[in-house]
Amino acid sequence: MSTIQGNNCETCPANNSGSLKRLGENTDNYKFTVALAGNPNVGKSTVFNSLTGLRQHTGNWPGKTVSRAEGAFEYNGSAFRIIDLPGTYSLLSTSTDEEIARDFILFGKPDVTVVVVDATRLERNLNLVLQVLEITDKAVVVLNLMDEAKRNGIEIDIRSLSRDLGVPVVPASARRGEGIKDILNYIWQVAAGSYVCKPKRVKNLVPGLEKALKHLEEKIKEEYPRLPNTRWVALRLLEGDQRMMDAIKNNELREFETVHNREAVNDGE
Repeated sequence: MSTIQGNNCETCPANNSGSLKRLGENTDNYKFTVALAGNPNVGKSTVFNSLTGLRQHTGNWPGKTVSRAEGAFEYNGSAFRIIDLPGTYSLLSTSTDEEIARDFILFGKPDVTVVVVDATRLERNLNLVLQVLEITDKAVVVLNLMDEAKRNGIEIDIRSLSRDLGVPVVPASARRGEGIKDILNYIWQVAAGSYVCKPKRVKNLVPGLEKALKHLEEKIKEEYPRLPNTRWVALRLLEGDQRMMDAIKNNELREFETVHNREAVNDGE
């Protein structure tokens, strides 16, 4: 375990990160779960290591050959488990990596989903951000590689972007340890409920489509009363998402609902 107080950090350059304790692979006891998402090659692993330390628990996702990295940290007296999801450009495709990321955000009940984006390629990265915000109310967007963006003359209005997305947006340069304290603060605030996100979602659908969406969502709720994110599932079905159709045919949604219900009971909901 390594602890940061001011400049006391031997394994990374992050400074002034408050009461962060890196717990490495010790994920046995935690209060909150954080999902870490992002496109490939945006510095997601650097953010992960900055929060957890250099040691982490690695293995494969159940039934998959895709590696899974999991670590932990403590901040302001609360223990967090963080799951590094496979890098993906979209939650809508059918690759194994994208299915894993989508299913965990949808049904894994993360208390916060942190989406790391490349500040030098913001427009391309926002596609994933908007898809995540369709799924969860609790998210933090990290604009990584801000040092490179500045070198390239790219200016980003952080406040306006945060307002437009409805969630915290944190500028960072994880390799240099810049922005880590703000990332921690927002993760903690969103997880604890002191920061209430109001993500902007698809609105003003064609009246007939909105009616069909509501009708389908009601049917899904009737069939799967404990399933979270029924609106997103309904949207995918209306779009003809074959993966979601297969999940219904193969009874996977029922399995997700069972797991969600069991975890809700354990959490005292």
